Amino acid sequence: MNVKKQILSVLGSTGSIGVNTLDVVSHHRDSFEIFALTGAKQVDVMLSQCAQFHPRFAVMVDEAAANLLRDKLRAENLSTQVLSGAEALVQVACDERVTTVMAAIVGAAGLPSCISAAKAGKRLLLANKEALVVGGQLFLDAVAQGGAKLLPIDSEHSAVFQSLPQDASLWDANVDKIILTASGGPFRTLDPRALRDVTPEQACAHPNWVMGRKISVDSATMMNKALEVIEAKYLFGMVPERIEVVIHPQSIVHSMVQFIDGSVVAQLGTPDMRVPIAYGLSWPQRMKSGASNLDFRNLPAMTFESFDDPEQQARFPGLKLAWQALNAPAGSTTVLNAANEVAVAAFLDKRIRFDHIHALNVATMQSVIPDKITELQDLLDLDRRARFVAEDLALTLN
Repeated sequence: MNVKKQILSVLGSTGSIGVNTLDVVSHHRDSFEIFALTGAKQVDVMLSQCAQFHPRFAVMVDEAAANLLRDKLRAENLSTQVLSGAEALVQVACDERVTTVMAAIVGAAGLPSCISAAKAGKRLLLANKEALVVGGQLFLDAVAQGGAKLLPIDSEHSAVFQSLPQDASLWDANVDKIILTASGGPFRTLDPRALRDVTPEQACAHPNWVMGRKISVDSATMMNKALEVIEAKYLFGMVPERIEVVIHPQSIVHSMVQFIDGSVVAQLGTPDMRVPIAYGLSWPQRMKSGASNLDFRNLPAMTFESFDDPEQQARFPGLKLAWQALNAPAGSTTVLNAANEVAVAAFLDKRIRFDHIHALNVATMQSVIPDKITELQDLLDLDRRARFVAEDLALTLN
């Protein structure tokens, strides 16, 4: 790959996307320099990453974790400077020395640093779907203001991006619809009546992908796909009615674009996040990701199923919330995301049942009506208000 070395900040380096990003980078050390790594509390993982990549900065959001990391780095004679707190995330995202930012912080907590990187005109690899789900047009305005290059890292959105013409001005007139694929998660064939008894361990056991606990639960409820529909609307400028979801259990076709002439262009690959990560890091070129290639001689039969089946709608009622939120007042997607983060955390803590996740999301959206959104603080205030209501509502469920 013959390109200028990228100076990279990896936001959320201790999570699954961050770990995979560093794995790809490790095979292309001449093309990347790690400027900053960030995490929340996983001190030992961060210490190992600092020992391997020698970043200038390591950010731990938790101050106690930051202090512990400082001590351990000193003991290992490593020179990485440790910062702490949410402001430090913003600092390493917009630093003038940084060319590229991998935005992989889970949840709304990643929004301020994403907007900061966008305003600073970085090459922004977006794995944090909440930046668009919560930030919406405000985030896109920041991208335009800073002249940032926004590259999607979610496997589905990367697939759509790879399937579309490079000239974005051609998208609206030539595209009939975007088709996002979903594996169906671990409960695709489970009797809907059994969902009330699902455990966190069962919900986190995804059949195809290795992911963090939060996104694994979102996959099991199909809320991850609802959030991806919202993200696709903003990424590709499509009205919600031109975005469709189909179940594809084998996770080989990662998404498709259907054009007005009837042609369908799809991106296929192994279910390995290193593929879209490598594409984002190397775009518009390509580089080796470390993932295995598809062997078409031994592929399983590929199948596709509709969500219109009443039983699937009973299993995954949260999917429809995407279109409801997009057609509701601005800020409704922020409310939905906040409610879902609270609901998933409550389920993982065994405070609510699995089937209560959807009930809590719906109740929160009915209770929190967004005011006019004009700046980032409005979104953050709305996010906090929705979380407070969702936490209160969670106490009423048993």
